[in-house]
Amino acid sequence: MPEVRLVMADDAIVIWARLEAAAGRVLPAPFWASAWAGGQGLARYLLDHPDTVAGCRVLDVASGSGLVAIAAAIAGAADVTANDIDPYSIAAINANAHANGVELTLSSADLLDSDVGGVDVVLAGDALYHPSVAARMLPFLARVATKGTRVLVGDPDRGHLAHDWFERLVTYEVPVSGAPEDAQLQLTSVLEPRPDKMDNRRDDATQLIYSARR
Repeated sequence: MPEVRLVMADDAIVIWARLEAAAGRVLPAPFWASAWAGGQGLARYLLDHPDTVAGCRVLDVASGSGLVAIAAAIAGAADVTANDIDPYSIAAINANAHANGVELTLSSADLLDSDVGGVDVVLAGDALYHPSVAARMLPFLARVATKGTRVLVGDPDRGHLAHDWFERLVTYEVPVSGAPEDAQLQLTSVLEPRPDKMDNRRDDATQLIYSARR
């Protein structure tokens, strides 16, 4: 994505060790220091299909480095909120937004138990990277989609996504360099919830995760 500039870590593990040493305590992994495969795919899709977000109010959850939120802003979104509960992520998003000359609204609130209102599109790039995260993220996305908000997910098939619940819009080849966890990944997809799969079980995280593992 030559359209986007990011300040990233050459080695996220080294950054993590230095941050913990400076803070004097254990810190969450610095997911914001890398451009994850699912986020790259979703950002590419927005840049290739700007009509998806042009003029829209957009929420990017688990924003990490801000890559997807920045792509949405470049694509012409009217307002973009980048949301992540890690304060270091918020700082990274702010730096990356300035590097790209875009304005973002930054939010560190935990939104996954809420019914987000006032947005037209919700974006989730590589936000299903662990079963416990997917157990909260999937019901949130289901509630949002059921209310009529468009939901787009970028996922490199880490194994925690309910494939029968989503329609695949496009699949991209991604570079294998970057985060160590992405070293074996070659493909990432952009997906959208299927309305026919959003029934009264949409808030049942167990059912959604079971679907992801089938």
